[in-house]
Amino acid sequence: MQAIFFRQLKSVAFLTLGCAVIALGWGSNQTFAQNARSINQARQDVIQRATYNDYKGVRLGMVAAEVRAKLGEPAVKADDQDLYVFSDKETAQIAYDALGKVKVISTDYLDGVGAPDYKTVVGTDLPAKPDGSLYKMVRYESLGYWISYNRSAGPVPSVTVTIQRIR
Repeated sequence: MQAIFFRQLKSVAFLTLGCAVIALGWGSNQTFAQNARSINQARQDVIQRATYNDYKGVRLGMVAAEVRAKLGEPAVKADDQDLYVFSDKETAQIAYDALGKVKVISTDYLDGVGAPDYKTVVGTDLPAKPDGSLYKMVRYESLGYWISYNRSAGPVPSVTVTIQRIR
């Protein structure tokens, strides 16, 4: 009788220990998953803060008066869009929403002169297509905008950098 009792006690102890090990392992996996999510979010935040997000001090959400104070009088001025011509190699279009706030900033650089480096704009290496052109768009949902870098092919390539509000 005593042998049966000790066998049962041993079985209960073994089961209890097994459950504890499983519970600890599950908790560790859960903790590991939470830590992995935290690290991933931190990396995403760092990447998002490191993006190209303005042109000569002009940012999404600014009003037309602020833009004109930064860039001067546009070559073509309208309620919904301004066109700036800084040189024969650099132009910018600033589009406004119904409230008069910047919703799109698009800049063009003929022959790439004065264009920012694509790594500054999209943050990663960008393989050239067979024709020599480059293109990448990156969405930053949490920041409310997307950005693209586009270099055309040809003997006189142009680079267009666009920042556009998502919402």
